[in-house]
Amino acid sequence: MNPHALRLYVDAQFTSPYAMSVFVTLHEKGLAFDTHTVDLDSARHKAGDYAQLSLTQRVPTLVEGDFALSESSAITEYLEQAYPETPVYPSGPKQRAKARQVQAWLRSDLLPIRQERSTLVVFYGQRMPPLSPDGEAAARKLINAAQALLAGNPKYLFGDWSIADVDLAVMLNRLILNGDSVPAELVDYARCQWQRPSVQAWVDLQRPPL
Repeated sequence: MNPHALRLYVDAQFTSPYAMSVFVTLHEKGLAFDTHTVDLDSARHKAGDYAQLSLTQRVPTLVEGDFALSESSAITEYLEQAYPETPVYPSGPKQRAKARQVQAWLRSDLLPIRQERSTLVVFYGQRMPPLSPDGEAAARKLINAAQALLAGNPKYLFGDWSIADVDLAVMLNRLILNGDSVPAELVDYARCQWQRPSVQAWVDLQRPPL
């Protein structure tokens, strides 16, 4: 086995949007990697070998030889620097910073959406009850920000495709695939990102029954 082979640890249900982001990045860059699943519902992963690999004991974690890295945005930035031949971020420093801003915002804000529209909606087709007032406020914030970012209805956020497009599409699809009201242009945008082969590779993974 190649001691520097890439190994990606993901959740056993393949529902983590953060693991998906790294998985898509690896596919887009054409990098060979092995996917290993971690049962996040079991306490064993916090006491066994995985606890030694992952600083956060969450997913994703990328392992390359004796190097291990957690947190999806840190992993994608590392892959961008280590394997720059096929970029997944915009080339200009200002646009690249904007893409990372979008990623950081989606990971740190909009908690009511993440709580009330889990990715079981996206990857298992579950339907959730109507949004709470806090959920509705978060949805409005997401939609307003997405409309501002995509003013004029471009295909991608920053000219060419970037990994930030996938992250935004996942958040929008939490609402769209649950049947919540989302403007048509944002539905079209999310659908466009979903058709990308690297995204479909994640969507089509065989998931265990819940």
